[in-house]
Amino acid sequence: MSRAEAIIDRLHALHPKLIDLSLDRMHRALAKLGHPERKLPPVIHVAGTNGKGSTCAFLRAIAEAAGQRVHVYTSPHLVRFHERIRLAGELVSEDALIAALEEVETINAGEPITVFEITTAVALLLFSRVPADLLVLEVGLGGIYDATNVVDRPTATAIASISMDHMDFLGDSLAGIAGEKAGIMKAGVPCATGLQDPVAMAVLERVAAERGATLLARGRDWRCEVTEAGMRYADARGALDLPRPGLPGPHQADNAGIAITALRAWGPHWLTDDAIARGVAAAEWPARLQRLTGALAQSLPAGFELWLDGGHNAGAGVALAEHLATWRDRPLHLVVGMKTGKASAAFLRPLIPFATSLHAVAEPGQHLAMPVADIVTASGGVAVPGPTIAAALGRIARDQPPGRVLICGSLYLAGEVLKAEAAPELAETGPVRQP
Repeated sequence: MSRAEAIIDRLHALHPKLIDLSLDRMHRALAKLGHPERKLPPVIHVAGTNGKGSTCAFLRAIAEAAGQRVHVYTSPHLVRFHERIRLAGELVSEDALIAALEEVETINAGEPITVFEITTAVALLLFSRVPADLLVLEVGLGGIYDATNVVDRPTATAIASISMDHMDFLGDSLAGIAGEKAGIMKAGVPCATGLQDPVAMAVLERVAAERGATLLARGRDWRCEVTEAGMRYADARGALDLPRPGLPGPHQADNAGIAITALRAWGPHWLTDDAIARGVAAAEWPARLQRLTGALAQSLPAGFELWLDGGHNAGAGVALAEHLATWRDRPLHLVVGMKTGKASAAFLRPLIPFATSLHAVAEPGQHLAMPVADIVTASGGVAVPGPTIAAALGRIARDQPPGRVLICGSLYLAGEVLKAEAAPELAETGPVRQP
């Protein structure tokens, strides 16, 4: 654990004892810091249940392809907290992060505040002090009361696919969850959105009308089709023939389209067709159908491929299943670990028909890992206990025909996998608590 991560771990003690659905704590902290949220480069604010991280990756890749300096704020991290804050193209340094954490901790003076609120204040402080051309700001949870929603005048907003997740915080109806996500819309600010369930879309339309935001919806205001060569995007400004997105999966055309729509609605002088094409092709985002080639992959016999995806809810299961339909040429072995409280049956249901074998796992260092027995139950008894990734891969290598192995079900599990890929001895270290 780095010194910065030790500070973050300590700050968990300040978490409020009572739920306070407001941004008051953030506004107080930012006022004491001199309002860094008012000193930012142009901001594109991104919400959604599934795909918001990928949308952020496309936004960053396109802007960087145009030679722009890009700040990025995302969550959660996979291996190190520093992944959450990218300053003008570079991950935040340990020294800069420590200094900003200590500054925010000092001005907060022990008052109740969530760790995500503190780390968001830290990010905004850093973003206000380092010159950049764009800030890609990802919502942590929901939208209305998310700590990132203190930015009251973004250049554009974007809302990726909305589905059922975080029901304990956002409500147990799709309409209610959509209403929370729609909370990032601002008067006079364009909002790009992709394919949505009709219930969610109706809420987005209503909130946009109430707030005076321009909603740019796929199928009405813009279109995106997968082609043999890549994808074709079109809106009122014209059509673009683009290469295949750098992130695999049919659903990534939607996320790429959302990013393009948000950028074209803003219309910066540097946004060229060439930058869009190169950015779409170059986008990278860990644990989104990522092909692994490190230590874990090399532990499998010849003929196997190892893949990783952090999808973990019903919507992600459907999107992942669409891609698995293109993998029917070889056996598919699923290794699934999930976070406690997730709707594991809804995630697994669309995946099971594609699985030659299914293995349930819970890693020793995995944050809030769901018990293996619960995953087996959610699978209807189809899954067998791993019970760990190493044991599951060993069994697959011994008992199953060569094919593709996909580890999925949790971003926290993905973090443990990436540790093991880079340095197997780190795979069983205890996790830093996640904000």
